[in-house]
Amino acid sequence: MLRARADLLGSGAYAPISTALVDAVRSIPDATQANPAGRPGSGLRVADLGCGTGHYSSELARALPELEFLLADRSPDAVRASLRGLPAATGVVLDIWRPLPIRTGRVDVILNVFAPRNLEEFARVLVPGGNLLTVVPTERHLMELRRDGLMLDIPGGKSSRLIEQLAEAGFALSSNAPVEYALDSDATTRLLLAEMGPSAHHAAALAQDAAGGRAKSDAIESVTVSIELLHFTLAAHT
Repeated sequence: MLRARADLLGSGAYAPISTALVDAVRSIPDATQANPAGRPGSGLRVADLGCGTGHYSSELARALPELEFLLADRSPDAVRASLRGLPAATGVVLDIWRPLPIRTGRVDVILNVFAPRNLEEFARVLVPGGNLLTVVPTERHLMELRRDGLMLDIPGGKSSRLIEQLAEAGFALSSNAPVEYALDSDATTRLLLAEMGPSAHHAAALAQDAAGGRAKSDAIESVTVSIELLHFTLAAHT
């Protein structure tokens, strides 16, 4: 799964998502403005929780070198891979469902891309007025592969339910930036898309396709990438 993510993301297949994240972080005031009582310096403290390969943090660091990063995942291999791409960052192995080993009110931005969310802990570790950037797939995401039963379905209304849950945890929606485009898709790309997420157990059919056999995905020339980038702000009293 980790290798598939690295190969697919390294190909630029999800570059528009990275661009949207960079634009979102650029819109956030620097740390001294967002948290006047915090430490000196202009770099926002970004916690990439569920960092995977660290691809999105690396892209952010390339565009905004003043940022400071904490890269965290439950997989030690993922954290090691992330630190290879961003050696100046701090790496932590953790279980997102347990209390996070981060001090209260120390994070300016939480990055949460295709990853689980612990809303209570997210609210605890963020500074008052802190930011949560989360990427949520829509029901159209990779719909060509899902239509043929090659990947798991995505239920509709995910973002609406998440907005309600976050409101209960003290977060207000600041913006919703949809990103949707057609991704040119050969057999290898389709295999990587299946292997990089929870649909990995469907990869056998796509592996046959990539090896030159016949599979349901043979006729698919492009797949739809469709996500919502939701930007939330934590209420100052939380």
